[in-house]
Amino acid sequence: MQVILLEKVVNLGNLGEVVRVKDGFARNFLIPQRKARRATTAAVAEFEAKRADLEKAAAERLAASQAQGEKLSGLTVQISQKAGVDGRLFGSVTNFDIAEALSKQGFPVEKAQVRLPQGPLKTVGDHPIAVALHTDVVVEVTISVLGEHA
Repeated sequence: MQVILLEKVVNLGNLGEVVRVKDGFARNFLIPQRKARRATTAAVAEFEAKRADLEKAAAERLAASQAQGEKLSGLTVQISQKAGVDGRLFGSVTNFDIAEALSKQGFPVEKAQVRLPQGPLKTVGDHPIAVALHTDVVVEVTISVLGEHA
């Protein structure tokens, strides 16, 4: 299926590009998330008319993400969890826990924006993680996991 991208999509293309994707990806993800539209001639003409507004909105989102990223980069967040004597947690610190802790500190972040490539944190200590505020803005944040002894 051919779609017009309404915003930048990682590993796919930039705003305004007409790309061919699998039908299920378009129907189940891109179109419901309002990241793309079907590339009919009427839709292409309508997109060209609104192109300037969409590009301006995308630039504003990028600028807002960069401003938030500057405040967020290098931040250290402390999270307490129950741990054993050997430093392993009884459970783990997930992207949900990290997003919640960042939101409490005044940085509204969704859990999907928190990147944990090695999976949930399961040990006490400092862990560098990445937070993707925008497709072009990824900042490093240090999560300091403190152990509470049971």
